[in-house]
Amino acid sequence: MPRSRVEDHRESFGIILTLQMFPKSHQMPLLSSYLLNNPVVSRGKRVRDLGSGCGASAIAAKLCGAARVVANDIDTVAAVATRMNCELNGLEPLVCVTDNLIGLEPVGYDLILLGDMFYEALADSLHSWLDRCIETHGTQVLIGDPGRAKFEGHTIKTLLHQLAQFELPQSVREENYGLTCSTVWDSM
Repeated sequence: MPRSRVEDHRESFGIILTLQMFPKSHQMPLLSSYLLNNPVVSRGKRVRDLGSGCGASAIAAKLCGAARVVANDIDTVAAVATRMNCELNGLEPLVCVTDNLIGLEPVGYDLILLGDMFYEALADSLHSWLDRCIETHGTQVLIGDPGRAKFEGHTIKTLLHQLAQFELPQSVREENYGLTCSTVWDSM
């Protein structure tokens, strides 16, 4: 089966980190690329990857030295893909949870990762929950978002600052209704 690759050539460390993923995973490299380029962000932390999909961000966090990583997606196929991608990257399978954890207390996590989840049906409950995570629990939240209207116009952006911006590949632009770039936002 062909694989996509997310690569980071880190000359300062003299190593090359490569994340190997199954097809369609090329749509999710934003947060994983950011983490691989900035390993201190997740090193030693307890990480929850919310809406983890293929597990790219969860795997990147683990490769960068996260103490504990939980991949969370309500799609059971995502849990299977995450386990397969762990194997491709030489990692023990990560804990995968398929329950909807939005709204539950985020106790026990230092860092929550989520990418491109601000869709109409989910945006308001997600915003409320993230507000609580940030303000009540002091949890660091990294968000990868390609400019979805529900995210762009929401007050949660007042709690965040921009860390990085990436231009989306042409194939991803075509699949995402003309969105051209994606941004990593941080709550700290």
